[in-house]
Amino acid sequence: MAYLGGIVLLALVVITCLSVIGRNLNSLGHLPFVENAVPGLAGMLRALGSIKGDFELVEAGIAFSIMAFLPWCQMTGRHATVDVMTAFIPSRANRFLDLVWDVLFAFVMVVITWRLYVGMTDKMRYGETTFLLQFPIWWAFALCLLAAVVATLVTVYVAMQRVAGFLPGGGRPAAKHEAGKS
Repeated sequence: MAYLGGIVLLALVVITCLSVIGRNLNSLGHLPFVENAVPGLAGMLRALGSIKGDFELVEAGIAFSIMAFLPWCQMTGRHATVDVMTAFIPSRANRFLDLVWDVLFAFVMVVITWRLYVGMTDKMRYGETTFLLQFPIWWAFALCLLAAVVATLVTVYVAMQRVAGFLPGGGRPAAKHEAGKS
């Protein structure tokens, strides 16, 4: 999922760059100096412009990318953390805090996934489309829902591993955050 999210994010960067370049070249074609000096070039530059619906594509793509990165972040413990206060508490207390946050995050992901499903079905029922490109909004919801389902499965798995590792006789604690700490 992270690779797929990265590919989508890279495509969005290319779309955004091309759109900005096209918009700036279009503005250059409208300058009186360019119109007078090279009218043919000015006409070609005026034909360029931003990519139609670029912000709609970016909006949908970024939402998917964020959801696509969540499973990898959760499995590897690479979420942003602030360890200022927890650096001074015992290891078992840190493990318990990790357990609480992992269980809470799993619950939040279940709620997000459920609400994405409800939102997608509403968008399908009402036939809502984007303003410029006129593509159905539920398509973006469906892609995010797919990524959210994977993220939910991963967060629930990590939470279960964390709980099993914390229980007496549960063996070694989940290795989620060990890669990020020395």
